[in-house]
Amino acid sequence: MANLKEVRIRIASITSTQQITKAMKLVSATKLRRAQNAIIQMRPYSAKLNGILANLADSIDVDSVKIYFQKKEVKNVLLVVITSDRGLCGSFNANVIKLTNNLIKEKYSSQAEANCVTVLPVGKKAFDFFTKTNLNTVLDFKDTFLHLSAESGFAIGNYILNEYKSGKYEAVEIVYNQFKNAATQILTNEQFLPINPKGFGKTESKKNDYIFEPSNAEILEELIPRILKTQVYRSLLDSSASEHGARMISMDKATDNAGDLLKALKVEYNRVRQAAITTEISEIVGGAAALSGA
Repeated sequence: MANLKEVRIRIASITSTQQITKAMKLVSATKLRRAQNAIIQMRPYSAKLNGILANLADSIDVDSVKIYFQKKEVKNVLLVVITSDRGLCGSFNANVIKLTNNLIKEKYSSQAEANCVTVLPVGKKAFDFFTKTNLNTVLDFKDTFLHLSAESGFAIGNYILNEYKSGKYEAVEIVYNQFKNAATQILTNEQFLPINPKGFGKTESKKNDYIFEPSNAEILEELIPRILKTQVYRSLLDSSASEHGARMISMDKATDNAGDLLKALKVEYNRVRQAAITTEISEIVGGAAALSGA
């Protein structure tokens, strides 16, 4: 049985840990509100852009935009993996990395063997993991979440589009956590390029017959890159909100667990203290009996 000093040290340590987890939960809750507002405001804009693209889908045969929709034999693939910069958020990061590894093994195993799989990690956790593997890694965007903004999201989108149009990659996929609510994050794998036109307009009940000025082809040339870059930024906002939600729930559970452990330790402390008192009383009684007998 532990002595009183050891139990007191453990109680003090766990009390300190509980205060830290409680503070981290409050910080994550505050950040979650801001991140949640950002993604909620972004989604209608993104959905409307997709709806416009659905109405213009008949014009994708135009040579200037055909490259975004053409399916080719996949020799080189780019995987955009979005995680957080910090841990203490449960399985948030581990799930994204696990899904990415499964995607490579099941879908792009031949490309991986030929060293034709490239990972673009966004977030330090993905960066730390994939830089230790044999996969090609893009190192330019690991610090995106330090200053997350539309400009930083569009910068990633510009890089992807330029590399894809140059023919460096034949396919691009994004792996991230989609935000549903504070307690639920949906692990998501989306095909980014080439675009599947049937994937747009799911929320549209009917197609409208518009008269375009300038032509719908010119509008598509401007619209498609904006839609794709907006999709990247939306994925970043989803991941950011999901991270804070996961950390808030994780720290809440850690606080509760610390409370349960404190209760058990206090019971043990009282038991040890009572045993020590009983031992002292027995020694005093024994000593008194010995003196009286003498």
